[in-house]
Amino acid sequence: MADPGVSVDPGPGRGPQLSAILELLKPITWFAPMWAYACGVISSGRSVFDDPVPALLGVVLAGPLVCATSQAVNDWFDRHVDAINEPHRPIPSGRLPGAWGLYVAIAWTAISLAVGAMLGAWGFGATIVGLALAWAYSAPPFRLKRDGWLGNSAVAVCYEGLPWITGAAVMGTDMPDARILLLAGLYSFGAHGIMTLNDFKSVEGDLRMGIGSLPAKLGVARAARVACAFMVAPQIAVIAAMWLWGFALAAAAIAALLAAQGILMVRLLRAPKALAPWYNATGTTLYVLGMLVCAIAIGHFA
Repeated sequence: MADPGVSVDPGPGRGPQLSAILELLKPITWFAPMWAYACGVISSGRSVFDDPVPALLGVVLAGPLVCATSQAVNDWFDRHVDAINEPHRPIPSGRLPGAWGLYVAIAWTAISLAVGAMLGAWGFGATIVGLALAWAYSAPPFRLKRDGWLGNSAVAVCYEGLPWITGAAVMGTDMPDARILLLAGLYSFGAHGIMTLNDFKSVEGDLRMGIGSLPAKLGVARAARVACAFMVAPQIAVIAAMWLWGFALAAAAIAALLAAQGILMVRLLRAPKALAPWYNATGTTLYVLGMLVCAIAIGHFA
């Protein structure tokens, strides 16, 4: 039986629109893992010019391949929720008919594995982990996104920690410095809050379909406070770590970035559902700039 509100019949001779495939892959979401991988490359202490192929190939793998795969997988298995929340998306709108959403997800998975294998053991292993979490997040039987705590943790690791560590390992050809592992872990923890902000737009559909995102579980106001706490706490730890490691200037820069985020958070908490996209464009930008500050300090001033 066809799912209500979802196009499943491609019709005679009807195929997908190329623009719909690109929209399915959501290029706007690629930035975070590409940035994190670049931070890993910088924190390794090596220049892109030393070995440009793994540096550039890894950025492509992190964004247009693995992250894009996760978006296609999520949209396919979320097509019923999207029919409620965002019926204009490629699958529920019928612009990507039949099972084309699933076909794209499978094809991008295969391409990602092939490219990951070109980056050696570290790159291939990270690709497997990232793809496994991408499918587990959206697809049954795991469908990690049904629990906002667990699902957001999986996405945060894939968006920040995993690409950062991979970039450092691929360029350094060895286990990354313990400081890199700690920083990647802390920024992954903070990204949990960013993922919560992304869930505000789908509260109604999540409630109807039984998806336990934090805004659906806790309510929008409380979830916003939790998201801010998740973003602030690890950055305080990062500031302390950078200070203890002798990077006083970097610690001061991250403290200034965090102070600016705090000012923006005050406004966010007044109307979190309406202002979440605004905060993602402003406060989240300041958050990832802190990652770059850390990467430069560790890679080039240690």
